[in-house]
Amino acid sequence: MAEENKNFTVKITKTAWKMLISHVSFLAQVNIPAANKLINSFENASKSLIVMPERNPWLENDSLPFQKYRKLLFCKHYLLIYQIRERSVYVTSVVDCRQNFKWLL
Repeated sequence: MAEENKNFTVKITKTAWKMLISHVSFLAQVNIPAANKLINSFENASKSLIVMPERNPWLENDSLPFQKYRKLLFCKHYLLIYQIRERSVYVTSVVDCRQNFKWLL
């Protein structure tokens, strides 16, 4: 019997792409190798969500719907924020944890 495909499809929203590009552009002004590292780390983090995206903790905040978004820390200081719907993972935001991102919530 064929094994059911248990992988998820990862979709990155336009907003998340814009946020990533903004972080990379800022970093590239100071350190191009660090900017490339950020890109590679994001790619690895987002690809890791293909299998078991439920493994990461919930993003908890009183202003967010209960257990709607999950978070994945990558490249030391960046959070990949996503939600799971059926067999798809939607990356909705990329934030630098060193900055105040309460405006996002």
